[in-house]
Amino acid sequence: MESYLLDWANLLLRWLHVITVIAWIGASFYFVWLDNHLVKPSSLELKGKGVDGELWAVHGGGFYNPQKYMVAPPNLPQHLHWFYWESYWTWMSGFALFVVLYLFNASSFLIDKRVHDWGPPAAIASALGFLAAGWIVYDQICRRFGHKKDGSIGNDGLVLGLVAVFVVIAAWAACQLFAGRAAFLIVGAMIATMMSANVLFWIIPGQKQVIADMRAGQPVDPVHGQRGKQRSVHNTFFGLPVLIAMLSNHYGMLYSHAQNWIVLSVLMAAGVLIRTFFVKRHKGVNSWGLVAGAVALLAGLIVWMAPKPQAAAPVPTLAEVKAVVDARCIACHTGIAAQKGMRLDSVEAIQSHAAAIYQQAVLQKTMPLNNATGITEAERALLGRWFESRQSR
Repeated sequence: MESYLLDWANLLLRWLHVITVIAWIGASFYFVWLDNHLVKPSSLELKGKGVDGELWAVHGGGFYNPQKYMVAPPNLPQHLHWFYWESYWTWMSGFALFVVLYLFNASSFLIDKRVHDWGPPAAIASALGFLAAGWIVYDQICRRFGHKKDGSIGNDGLVLGLVAVFVVIAAWAACQLFAGRAAFLIVGAMIATMMSANVLFWIIPGQKQVIADMRAGQPVDPVHGQRGKQRSVHNTFFGLPVLIAMLSNHYGMLYSHAQNWIVLSVLMAAGVLIRTFFVKRHKGVNSWGLVAGAVALLAGLIVWMAPKPQAAAPVPTLAEVKAVVDARCIACHTGIAAQKGMRLDSVEAIQSHAAAIYQQAVLQKTMPLNNATGITEAERALLGRWFESRQSR
């Protein structure tokens, strides 16, 4: 019953997380697109009202005319729509999913004793520490290198370069401490925490301060808008690296690689290049070189990770296959408590689930979970030859 309820919690939290991610990332992408497509108004009336840019668009059978004011319209409306709950719910649902799947099962999901031999309390504390440390280091980089003495925005290229170096170091450290799958997720969650904290500590407070000053009839300091814009731009570049980190932890060939931190770093770098391409394209800049760079990175990664040709080996017998399954799989797949209802405790059951064994243990390498039973590459290859020989009959 506990496993059954955890599966439901997993499904519902994952569903909520995906919904809120779509809402948050979609809104972020839309506003970056909108900012890059606004044009200076030609109407004297709009200029007189303080409109700095406008856009005409058609969608859903109607016409839209969004207008951007710098800093705000003379008569500030009482009712304003705030874009922040998408961010908060994305983080909260993701963290809840992380707790249910990883922290409650730290010995199985967080820890791989071949990577680092420690206990669940230390692993849990370190995983949470990654989330906190990521925000602290990133925020300090922005404060120290991204702000001038007068408070305005400094060299943002240097800031993003330093953040990139920090993320690569964090990826390396996570892959030295945690099971590969958990390491990929933790790095993605760390960057997502930076994104959501940007909204919580900088973007929304800055906007609220501007509104409070305007309502009080006090001068508005433009630095609040500048800093909020800086963090918002950072978030749009962080989005695709976070998504690929979260998706890639479902593919054993990626996180089980001996140099998995390089794999993750290259995937995230490709995500940054792809997002930069779209941002520049919205500005009318020819940036197909960025796409070529992303494709080159991914192609190089695919070639580098490609399995090496193996010498022809005899087709294993069913007895040899059962010996591997008994040694590496039976602990979780026997009796009425078999995980996912898949029993592998008989020859008939192994033959019945041959395709699932091949997919999970040979192709994706996601099973055994965190390789808790120590299956070897030679044993995976044996299972692969057995399944492929069945298919060729």
